Amino acid sequence: MAKRIQFNAHGGPEVLQWADFELADPAGNEVQVENRAIGINYIDTYLRSGLYPVSDFPSGLGTEAAGVVTRVGRDVTLFKPGDRVVYCQAALGAYSEVHNVAEDRLMHLPDAIGFEQGAASFLKGLTTQYLLRQTYKVKADETFLFHAAAGGVGLIACQWAKALGAHLIGTVGSAEKAALAKNAGAWATINYREENIAQRVNELTQGKKVGVVYDSVGKDTWEASLDSLRRHGLMVSFGNASGPVTRVDLGILNKKGSLFVTRPSLFGYITNRQELETASAELFSLLASGAIKVEVPEQQKFALKEAGKAHQMLESRATQGSSLLIP
Repeated sequence: MAKRIQFNAHGGPEVLQWADFELADPAGNEVQVENRAIGINYIDTYLRSGLYPVSDFPSGLGTEAAGVVTRVGRDVTLFKPGDRVVYCQAALGAYSEVHNVAEDRLMHLPDAIGFEQGAASFLKGLTTQYLLRQTYKVKADETFLFHAAAGGVGLIACQWAKALGAHLIGTVGSAEKAALAKNAGAWATINYREENIAQRVNELTQGKKVGVVYDSVGKDTWEASLDSLRRHGLMVSFGNASGPVTRVDLGILNKKGSLFVTRPSLFGYITNRQELETASAELFSLLASGAIKVEVPEQQKFALKEAGKAHQMLESRATQGSSLLIP
């Protein structure tokens, strides 16, 4: 018997249970992975709470981890037992000691990247890749706004922007988080608890504002994001940390400068093996070169059975960068 985190009803972190489970043999196209480090992502809290409801209970949780292949299905051709691998976008259940993952969701983990760095960076790094390189292609010397710059995706975005030669203005909630974002490569920071976001963007850009805003916060920053955009600017809403944006009056986009809005997700950009390999190659190159470093604070590494505690910290916004579960 193996151990995993599961839940039998939607709710707060207290619904997460440490339980025995019987893992089936890998199907023909599946690879069985012994997880060494498991990524925690904000979307996991949406699934647990019911914002994104699951269809069956008891349900596993988590879609991202790094580990070692232990078994492969009869139709698997790209992996073999002993391979170091990393995955995201897997079927729910990565919060476990072992997990069966579809072959087309797996990538070989380069030797230069450790299990913890792989698990902490894969989904967040691929998210940053599609945001900065596909949803809107950020260019050298371009200035843009990125909310939650000291979060897991945000710190990677700060470093990626620096590698591109772009100027990232990052919103943060404290002086400590501002220092983290600046050290990671943010050009400037705005403390949303003390400063007016749109006003500071206007000042930092000498009245030009920005052509694109990346917003994972949602309800609390919606208006400030729109007010930070120049005419014909693009609002990229890719998360709901403060709650979803609802009942949008589309007329406001006209009033604020004929703006554009998109609500993308990783699933809309990585839909096949080739897209996964292309995005992963760009991410792995930056990680291996040291242009992007993902370091997880010791206080944000939790034993797998402490997933509920990890979710409490994440939702309280007490974390900085990425967090991990360690089997």
